[in-house]
Amino acid sequence: MSTVDDNPAERRFELAIDDSHEIAAAYYRLQGVQLTLTHTIVPELFSRQGVGSRLAQGVFELLRASGRKAVLRCPFMVAYYARHPEYADVVDTSAEQERQ
Repeated sequence: MSTVDDNPAERRFELAIDDSHEIAAAYYRLQGVQLTLTHTIVPELFSRQGVGSRLAQGVFELLRASGRKAVLRCPFMVAYYARHPEYADVVDTSAEQERQ
């Protein structure tokens, strides 16, 4: 599997899956500088093979490298973060507090 890439034109992070011409994708919404992860898609053929976790790890690593933070609205990303609290530096929890 390759690395995770940001595709801003499609508003998603992408992970190419082997030689299948398939991708796993984590979609996001930008509002100013705030990036909100909204939805993750892994092709059914590749589910339960760790593809989603590789995608999530790559997304969090790209965010860390860029200095950005993300608001997590995607249930998969929320669950991944719950298992990997070492990414606390790239998760923006202040958005919830601002809405209240």
